[in-house]
Amino acid sequence: MMKLLQSQSGASVFQYPLLPQSPLPAQAIDSIGKATLLIDQMIEKKSEVDLSEGDTVQTGQRLAPFQDSAAYAISSVTGKISAIYPYPGDFGKNFTALDIEVAADDMAAPIENLEPTLESLRTYLVNAPGKPPLALLGDPNRPIHTIVVSGVDTDLLVGTHQYAIRTEIDAITKGIEVLKAAAGAEKVAIAVPRDLISGFGHTGADELKAVPPDYPWAQPKLVLYHAFGVEVPAKKTCEDMGYAFFSAESVAAIGKTYLSGHVPVDKIVTLIDKSGQVKVVTARLGTPVGKILQAAGIQTSDRDRLILGGPMTGTALYDEKQVVRADTDAVMVQDAADVSLVSDYSCINCGECVRACPTRIQVNMLVRFLEAGQYEDGAELYDLYSCVDCGLCSYVCVARIPIYQYISLAKYELARVSAVAEASDEQ
Repeated sequence: MMKLLQSQSGASVFQYPLLPQSPLPAQAIDSIGKATLLIDQMIEKKSEVDLSEGDTVQTGQRLAPFQDSAAYAISSVTGKISAIYPYPGDFGKNFTALDIEVAADDMAAPIENLEPTLESLRTYLVNAPGKPPLALLGDPNRPIHTIVVSGVDTDLLVGTHQYAIRTEIDAITKGIEVLKAAAGAEKVAIAVPRDLISGFGHTGADELKAVPPDYPWAQPKLVLYHAFGVEVPAKKTCEDMGYAFFSAESVAAIGKTYLSGHVPVDKIVTLIDKSGQVKVVTARLGTPVGKILQAAGIQTSDRDRLILGGPMTGTALYDEKQVVRADTDAVMVQDAADVSLVSDYSCINCGECVRACPTRIQVNMLVRFLEAGQYEDGAELYDLYSCVDCGLCSYVCVARIPIYQYISLAKYELARVSAVAEASDEQ
């Protein structure tokens, strides 16, 4: 459960929960019947795709819409493709979905000539469990000098990264070795909860950093500030400062691939039930969320809320058929009676959002511009880009304004407009 404490300043703070010293083995979710894989590129016509309905695929096989496509999925099951169709995502993101009917026999497709290079990593591991952010590496215009392996989870109640750093240390050690060889980074650091600081000296990492237990200090920008003494200016990213964050699970996935010659297809997921109890499970990529709930004995009723992620920054699901993806770290079930409904009430200027904000943005003023769709003015006048996406403003808002959602939408719209402008300038 979330633990609310008083800080030295008197302000209320949440603390990240720690898993038990020896975490229980994750419950494996088996027998999914059908897997749905998402390729990060939407194809409107089936005739345009090299893949066909009826094709037989093996576990670990690379599935790309075209022979030389950079977008692809790794099959998490053995079976036959039963459907290919466009799939809409959040914030304008669209995919091509592949439904695969699972066969009785699971056959793994090995990788041949696997070398510790960025090319090999990008060819097979972009959609591995944990979704390694490999696109951040190898850019001469934005060189990465430090890779941070994160063993801390950014949202409350979530224990996925923490579980990986505790149970997959051999694979993480191998993953660090491969990343050092492939990325050319000067050093690799491991960030873990302060109370777990001992026991990671043999991983090959160059530094070990302790993260405070108070929310939201596990957010990457705040980790840089507290643990590395690096302040990320507004409109800049951690990558702009030379730091790339990889989850412990994603590094473990890299290590497992090079140890076994097969791409791992099991995703660690933190399952949070209606009472706030936490269970760690593993599920094949492409497993429907409903299958996980069923296997865990969790029943949903009308008006219950399903959340992909944790209670502060997660997003609501509209269908139990939505599937586990490479970056699905948590699934939360909220009882209908506990759901806090948002409102269209006006801000009452209580100042709670400003007091809760770790970067001291004037949130009460910023939200007025975002509600009106004046995103550029909000960013310019009230420091939108200093937001670290922790969601505390929404949590404390007595008027129940969905501030975090307004901020997320504003950042998306500004990024979209900026991309359109850059594309126009290049023509």
